[in-house]
Amino acid sequence: MLDKTDLRMLDELSKNSRLTMKELGEKVHLTGPAVSARVAKLEDSGVIEGYTIKVNRYKLGYFIHAFITIITRSTFHQPYLSFIKTKEQHIINNYKISGDGCYLLECKFPSNEILNDFLKSLNEHANYKLSIVIDK
Repeated sequence: MLDKTDLRMLDELSKNSRLTMKELGEKVHLTGPAVSARVAKLEDSGVIEGYTIKVNRYKLGYFIHAFITIITRSTFHQPYLSFIKTKEQHIINNYKISGDGCYLLECKFPSNEILNDFLKSLNEHANYKLSIVIDK
């Protein structure tokens, strides 16, 4: 079971996973070795699954951020799933959902032309509803 200190450590690491154990310890009022042992325990138990970075997609040339609600044409989803595996450079997340569709696809595109080509290819495997992110 997680205590308040563990939760504070997770909060600090989620803000900056590059903190040293000493820096993290200062933030939660523990020594570096004590924090290191707690972090190792959180990793071993699977609470911490990994460490990531946040990338500015706009600066990488991906100017379009889109959410696409996928409506498959049948209960057999494999054609759609196989298709998106070929388009991984554009896929951020593919969520299986309930509600107005079967999947919610989060994508990034460098241009409207590439988005349009993607949608044309997608339409061979599923119907969709497109939403484009205007601002965060």
